[in-house]
Amino acid sequence: MLKFYYNTGPNPMKVALFLEEADLAYEAIPLDTRKGEQHESGYLAINPNAKAPTLVDGEAVIFDSNAILQYLGEKTGKFMTGDTPEERATLLSWLMFVASGIGPYSGQAVHFKVYAPEEFPYALNRYDFEAKRHFRILDERLGKQPYMLGANYTLVDMAVWGWARIMPRVIGAEAADEMRNVNRLVDEINARPAVDRVQELLAEHAFKTEMDAESHRHMFPGNTRLTS
Repeated sequence: MLKFYYNTGPNPMKVALFLEEADLAYEAIPLDTRKGEQHESGYLAINPNAKAPTLVDGEAVIFDSNAILQYLGEKTGKFMTGDTPEERATLLSWLMFVASGIGPYSGQAVHFKVYAPEEFPYALNRYDFEAKRHFRILDERLGKQPYMLGANYTLVDMAVWGWARIMPRVIGAEAADEMRNVNRLVDEINARPAVDRVQELLAEHAFKTEMDAESHRHMFPGNTRLTS
């Protein structure tokens, strides 16, 4: 059976959505990053990057959510596009767009707005601008077709959903409201039964919610250099 190490972040949630959409049997293993479980030796043995999610499929170990989505898509043949080089190129391009653009810029936008110990105007401007720019690219594409790859719902839409569902937190409520086509996709995916099952998964474990000094130490270990 698949072993799925997860928390409530955007990246684990898009993998959880695929697992539920594909009706795959899996063992859900919570990874409480605010308690530092990602730094334990057992977990580092399968994910040296100390992040969630990780998927274990027998002898195969896959980390990075977008790699996991691609792996599961290829393994099951579900929620993929066609087999032509053009169709595969389109899937990979947009999946990596989420991996290298939407995810990192959204994550850094939230970090500098919410978690940074002081305000850095340059960083706030850069990551807010880039997060909005990337979401606008998605919005323009979704204004031309129902889903990211055309007429069919695929794993790329799941990858988008993971981050787009928290757009107000990333770019602010006003800017998020302007992304009408992205919001349309999020609303449509939220109405799918698989999302209800993802919500049930989230309710199974009480993750730590306090962002106290311990949580900061575990989630942002690089900050210790500022006090050394």
